[in-house]
Amino acid sequence: MRHSLTYKIITMTCLVILSTMTLYAYLNIREVKKLLLRDTIHSAERLSETLIRATNHQMMLNDLPEVYHVMSNATRQEDVVSLRLINEKGRIVFSSNPKEMGTDLDKKSEVCISCHAGSTALLKASAMDRSRVFTDEAGKRVLGLTKAIYNEESCSTAACHQHPADVKVLGVLDVVVSLELMQNQLTQSRTWVIFLTMALLLVVSLILSLFTQKLVNKPINALLDHTQRVADGKLDTTIETTSSDELGELAVSFNRMTTSLKKAHDELAEWNRTLEERVVQRTVENQQMQAQLARSEKLSSLGQMAAGIAHEINNPMTGILLYANLIAEDKQFSPVLQDDIKVIIRETERCAAIVKQLLDFSKETKPESHWSSLNAIIEAALSLLEHQLLFRNIAIERNLDRNIPDIFVDPWQLEQVFINIILNASQSMTGAGVIKIKTGLTADKRFVLAEIADSGCGMPKETLNRIFDPFFTTKDDGGTGLGLSVSYGIINNHGGEINATSKVGFGTTMTIKLPLAAEAAGNSAKPAVSAAEITPG
Repeated sequence: MRHSLTYKIITMTCLVILSTMTLYAYLNIREVKKLLLRDTIHSAERLSETLIRATNHQMMLNDLPEVYHVMSNATRQEDVVSLRLINEKGRIVFSSNPKEMGTDLDKKSEVCISCHAGSTALLKASAMDRSRVFTDEAGKRVLGLTKAIYNEESCSTAACHQHPADVKVLGVLDVVVSLELMQNQLTQSRTWVIFLTMALLLVVSLILSLFTQKLVNKPINALLDHTQRVADGKLDTTIETTSSDELGELAVSFNRMTTSLKKAHDELAEWNRTLEERVVQRTVENQQMQAQLARSEKLSSLGQMAAGIAHEINNPMTGILLYANLIAEDKQFSPVLQDDIKVIIRETERCAAIVKQLLDFSKETKPESHWSSLNAIIEAALSLLEHQLLFRNIAIERNLDRNIPDIFVDPWQLEQVFINIILNASQSMTGAGVIKIKTGLTADKRFVLAEIADSGCGMPKETLNRIFDPFFTTKDDGGTGLGLSVSYGIINNHGGEINATSKVGFGTTMTIKLPLAAEAAGNSAKPAVSAAEITPG
């Protein structure tokens, strides 16, 4: 069944209004009910207090007939349903219903339960706790309120009474008042809300109907008619625009589309006459464009890599290496400084090797493997990074398993991998945070495992899926996007795996697995050289 746009707009609007008014009515009536009930309780409380004070003198004189007379007069009030006077033993000594006089009430009755719910009776209770709402024998909703009559000093010392001073409560006055007035007011509130809701729905529906008919339906029908004409091949028709809103802009767009279609139709008719020549020409142009685009992309990638790496690293490293060698040849420096210079020379040469490896990225480089300690490789990488300014406010937490066996790997390449990953982790934390490094064995004892977890900003899934792609980078400082690609290739050449998990706002964890089996070493015998040799200093 097809419904018009006007019907849908009116229906949705009315549903929103109806839901809002229903919620408003519910909350409003609930609060009104609480307020009216509270007022009724206060009225019953004032009536009870008034009766107790009005009969105080007669009670002092032990003039019970006069006390009963005052209470009988009180029951003549319009909203008072019944009155009962109950002594301290639970016996009804007066009631507006004579049949109840002389009967005893149990402490668990609705009159006594509010004060006798526990093991000991409450001497004080709020009016709300002493009230109860129930249906009387006539089927009407009423409210009952009990008020204790306390033993006053003047009462316990009067000669005409026999109430000792240690008796705190002499009795209870139970007042039952009608809730009919409150129910009528609630009914009026409900009726008013329903009337207001219906009136609002009617007015809104009428206004929306007129509004949508003039401003929505009429322009849309014109657009539909124009669309049908265009579908029938009548491209000379146009829509008259009478407004500058979205529908007016849509009409203008339709007119432009019709004009473009007519122009395209005319051009197509012209092209059909020279189709073969144009196809050959377009094919040649397309092939040339694709070849040019491929060359441009390759040159762009190579140019970016060469400019970003060779220029930014090779030139400074050449200067550093030159001056480091000059200093190393100067014998006036202390042996400690000479050792530091050797570290500089070694790391500069390693950077040059890395640059060469990046430039030859597409060529597979066979690792120069030795039996090495994974923990020692990680420590070597950390020793080069921990004292840098970037790591000033970054805590490094090590959890390295000292019992894992050596593995047959290229320690220099693996050190490069860990440097790349740890640098990425530090840069993701904007200078402050925690990097946790853990090593161990996998559950099947076939791989050594290294995990590097940071408390940085994390990555969305779209970024995480591309971090190992060549030239993909999220850095704003002109990164080449090759660090993790190189790391991936190194781990893959070692027969291992590298994976990443990340959650935005919670950090990233990089997991590296390297094989333990002798086959990974090409059945090579384990040499005496340990990876500890790569540790600087």
